[in-house]
Amino acid sequence: MRNRGRHRRQRRGRAVRAVLTGAALALTAAATVISASQATVVSGPGGLRPLTSAADLGRLRLQERAEPSGTLDRLASAMGRPVGVDTVLRSADRTLRSGADCSATEREALPVEPAATRAYCWDTRTSADAAWTPRSVTTSGDADDDGLWGAHRVILAGWTESGRGLARVAFVNADDPAHLTYTWALLAVPTDGGRDYRGLVSTVSGMVWYQDKLLVTTADGTGDALYVYDMDRIQRTTVTTSAVGRVDGGWSAAGYRYVLPAVTSYRLTGGGSALRPRNIALDRSTAPDSLVASGDRGDRLWRYPFSKDPARGGLLATDSAGRVTAGEAYETKVAGVRGVLAQGSDWYLSRAAGQDSRHGSIWRQDRKGAKATRCGADESRHCWSGGTDSLSYWAETGEVWSLSGRMLFALPLASVDKSVR
Repeated sequence: MRNRGRHRRQRRGRAVRAVLTGAALALTAAATVISASQATVVSGPGGLRPLTSAADLGRLRLQERAEPSGTLDRLASAMGRPVGVDTVLRSADRTLRSGADCSATEREALPVEPAATRAYCWDTRTSADAAWTPRSVTTSGDADDDGLWGAHRVILAGWTESGRGLARVAFVNADDPAHLTYTWALLAVPTDGGRDYRGLVSTVSGMVWYQDKLLVTTADGTGDALYVYDMDRIQRTTVTTSAVGRVDGGWSAAGYRYVLPAVTSYRLTGGGSALRPRNIALDRSTAPDSLVASGDRGDRLWRYPFSKDPARGGLLATDSAGRVTAGEAYETKVAGVRGVLAQGSDWYLSRAAGQDSRHGSIWRQDRKGAKATRCGADESRHCWSGGTDSLSYWAETGEVWSLSGRMLFALPLASVDKSVR
């Protein structure tokens, strides 16, 4: 069943980078003129302030809660043998449009500086459906350090529905940068001991695919901060209806062919003072690898170490009681943090657009200070995309992937570093 990329190492780094360089797009968003009225006049936020007190770290503690194996096995027995990512990718029935084929309105969501080198928008049926909004992104570059899952390059995009609040994931086959295809799977939570499941009802603002696990932020009102999905436990549905769960004649997932039942969750333990992760990303520059997070209050950053136990692949490190403690935490004065990345001592923080601009900003901050990307004759900080909730670093190619509006885009992290001043 396991189809991990580390079992099929294919060192194609140089060839892949050549393809990606050749595929860079000349996007009209790069020519957007920022007016002087959009210039940021506030002073810089300064450096990160470490948080070390027991009270501060206690607000970040999580409790792991695994679904019983009997629950998952009962569901799999009833629905049929689970499938893996490769099977889902072979079912891809929609195609992403390249940046040049996206509308001017769609391209307005792209960054001004640095400009996207690759950009895509969803097919017209997906883009026209206002009920669903893309919120988060992760890739096979997170899943495995060679950038592949088995033989495939894969992008996952998390979407949230405005009506019922359901969450779905687009599985994107990115083997050919000039022709990206995708299909959907619904995120779910087992109920009744595995005899049924419900849809995950939450805004999925953060998502990280690490080894064979997909970690997703949640604010579904249950007290859970993260849900975990096993990429080798994807279930097929048998009935195509708008219902979710067991129905007459079989299993349904709001019309989608695949459903992922959660295998583990992490619950907040700090009571009313607990900080819920809003955005998350993978940091491979630490030992062990770590999950970095920004909080729902926008002024806290922290990281959780991943477990080094081979039997706990893709799960966070816990103590003997199943508790997860932050390895480090900081206070930031970059207001309204949305997306977060960390590489070594550098943290990259994106902010949404304000009332005076269509564009947001992106900052690089460490304990010594902070700098933002600048653009235009007036050196405005409003250079980034306006609606970014998620950032994902693909180490093998050096790219940062993100979502804004109806656009999926990538650019080199080096270009961010070059633009901050």
